[in-house]
Amino acid sequence: MRRIGRRVGAGLLFVVVALCLAVVIVPRFLDRVYYRGPVSDHFDGERFFNPPGTTGNAPRSGSMARFMSGRDRTPWPKSVAVKPGGALAALTPCPARTGGVVHEGWAQCMPADTIDPQRMAVTWIGHSTALIQTQRLAILTDPIWSERASPVGFAGPKRVRAPGIAFDALPKIDVVLLSHNHYDHMDLTTLKALWARDKPLIVTSLGNDTILRKAGITAVARDWGGSVAVTPEVSVVVERVQHWGSRFGADRNRALWSGFTVRLPGGNIFFAGDTGYGDGSWARDAAARGPVRLAIIPIGAYEPRGLMADAHMNPAEAAAVFRTLGARHALGVHWGTFQLTDEAIDAPPLALVAALTPAEQARFRVTDAGVPWEVE
Repeated sequence: MRRIGRRVGAGLLFVVVALCLAVVIVPRFLDRVYYRGPVSDHFDGERFFNPPGTTGNAPRSGSMARFMSGRDRTPWPKSVAVKPGGALAALTPCPARTGGVVHEGWAQCMPADTIDPQRMAVTWIGHSTALIQTQRLAILTDPIWSERASPVGFAGPKRVRAPGIAFDALPKIDVVLLSHNHYDHMDLTTLKALWARDKPLIVTSLGNDTILRKAGITAVARDWGGSVAVTPEVSVVVERVQHWGSRFGADRNRALWSGFTVRLPGGNIFFAGDTGYGDGSWARDAAARGPVRLAIIPIGAYEPRGLMADAHMNPAEAAAVFRTLGARHALGVHWGTFQLTDEAIDAPPLALVAALTPAEQARFRVTDAGVPWEVE
């Protein structure tokens, strides 16, 4: 019996020691260095931060535990009916056929020289993914077609709204705007498929290109304020927003987060990525770049405010950003696809309508997935 007791005691001691070591070793193992560069007003030499230094809420452990338990979450349906649509054929240039697979989305297209480059259409695909067609280009924002927004395929937030356009029905994609490295925005499975099929220009913020490169994907990364040329008339500016980044927890803020301004003849596109409101100065900076023809603004994943306010805007704040930008039109995204927070699935669009005047409601829309909206 004594021998058994000693063995049990030794086993328990081993487990305790292993757990203690895991607490110390595992976070370091999961840490990554994605970027090295000079110190700036939002990079301390190791990690990025939101000027003037906020990196997100520091909630009481009890409130975080309650949130993680999901006890306050309004139930979502297991699925939402979606009738998959397609890109606007009138703005889809036919790609040069040099052999290989001709995808479904390339069948409905027009000769490039017959397309008016000033026309613009946007199609919400789901969550923060939208297809923008203008200047004979197809631009995707934060593309995710995966069933889960998670590092694993068997757990984590599950898609309840199917993509509004099937992946194979996409037109040839020219540009991808990738805001940050959270799993509901940087979906490596989708990005690998896009890279293999179309080799798009992927524009992102500092450090995220390192993650993509390890997955065999090439991207162009810029700091806030940096610019990337697309064509002689079109460029992308990486914009400051208020958020944070992480893939594994321990690598928090090793890569930068951003929004984007796509500078275009006839008015810009602004994509906010994922952001809290903060003091709203980031929206004023974007507005200063010139008239915004279309803003793509997140409106969901905002409850409880004590946890989410620094990272996600609520619909009233989204309406305030719309006004600050002076945008001619706006599309509400980041809602109704993956249940990340406590609010009901239809709460964001309902609250947005309540936050807008009747005249604004005609210009700041929430659309069905897969339905193209031609923007004036």
